[in-house]
Amino acid sequence: MEITLLSVSIALLAGLLMTRAFKPLKLPSVTAYLIAGVLIGPFCLGQLNQDGIGFTSLEAVESLKMVSEIALGFIAFSIGSEFRLSELKKTGKQALVIGIFQALAATLFVDLALFGLHLLMPDVLDLPTVLVLGAIATATAPAATLMVVRQYKAKGPLTKLLLPIVALDDAVGLVIFAVSFGVARAVAEGSVDLISILVNPFVEILASLILGSIMGWILTHLEKLFNSNTNRLNLTIAFVFITVSLSMIDFHLGAVHVQFSSLLVCMMLGTIFCNICPLSHDLMERSDKWTSPLFALFFVISGAELDLGILQNGSVILIGLVYIIARSAGKYFGALGSAKATKCSPAICKYLGITLLPQAGVALGMCTIAAQALGESGAIIRNITLFAVLIYELFGPVFTRMALQAAGEIHPMSEEVKNRRHNKLKEANERKQS
Repeated sequence: MEITLLSVSIALLAGLLMTRAFKPLKLPSVTAYLIAGVLIGPFCLGQLNQDGIGFTSLEAVESLKMVSEIALGFIAFSIGSEFRLSELKKTGKQALVIGIFQALAATLFVDLALFGLHLLMPDVLDLPTVLVLGAIATATAPAATLMVVRQYKAKGPLTKLLLPIVALDDAVGLVIFAVSFGVARAVAEGSVDLISILVNPFVEILASLILGSIMGWILTHLEKLFNSNTNRLNLTIAFVFITVSLSMIDFHLGAVHVQFSSLLVCMMLGTIFCNICPLSHDLMERSDKWTSPLFALFFVISGAELDLGILQNGSVILIGLVYIIARSAGKYFGALGSAKATKCSPAICKYLGITLLPQAGVALGMCTIAAQALGESGAIIRNITLFAVLIYELFGPVFTRMALQAAGEIHPMSEEVKNRRHNKLKEANERKQS
């Protein structure tokens, strides 16, 4: 217990200090947190084998998995608040079309590029691996995107469209992955399981939406029992905890595997809550302030999980680079084409695809499933996904910030705000001296 608490404290402190070290470079805090995690992870300071200096093994990082699950729950809950009916009437159709089309484009680009590589090196890259990696390409990391938007207080048409699209990625990715993974297993094993390919993904999505809706309805009605905003906030936090734990339940109904996507469940919790609770806006703002250290810890832990050992494998790096280039092209041109088709503004058409590059949690979950079921091919899928996540997580937030800035949705601090902060610091120093 003492070591776990010390690890959490060191991780949070390292992340915060790294943001100060990176401040002159004007990099997003997300990138600083991730690099801090890499430094205190098992492949850097962890090599010293001293508890309290860094994570000594990947198992030590895994022991904090609960923190990551809870953080993802709050991230999804916050993104769910972007699905307010008043906003969806304006951007709902565009978000739906772009969300589906850019995900399909990423899969198509990666499948074609890796199939060409498969023809050149069939002994290293087989067809099931190609199909699964194409499906994993759909996933975008909502956590990194949300953190960049919050840090720089991005506002505008691109930001309003971006968050719902990132949320839709989870649902679209689940379907594409289930179908591609089912076909890949059929190719590898010579048998077709239609329940896994067609039934299970739709059951997972439907079950997640139903559970999230029920929890959102209950939360809204329980909020009415309290008059204090502090108690309402405590109740909201408790409900996200409960919802995350319930979404970890899975069971079988005959041949059908019933499981939940914690991201979808918590997104639906936030969506229902923000649409039917009149106090949701204020409570969401209070919740965002409470979760700031939790999110910082989440990204430091994510950085510590990045396996630097895969950089020693030349074929993994080659395939990974092809995957990264093809996925990036698919995301960009898929978003560009669908944004033009839905008559989005030129700024959205030009910059939206760049903001969809970060990739992490959902992709890692998909590759874990593949690694467990596909043997040697699964191990290759895991290593390539880990390499891609390493690159995307370090550079994706930077590109997201640059795109939002170029679109005019991140504004530099005004002189008025700078003067106000300077005066407050000056007054505080004068009080100390007196």
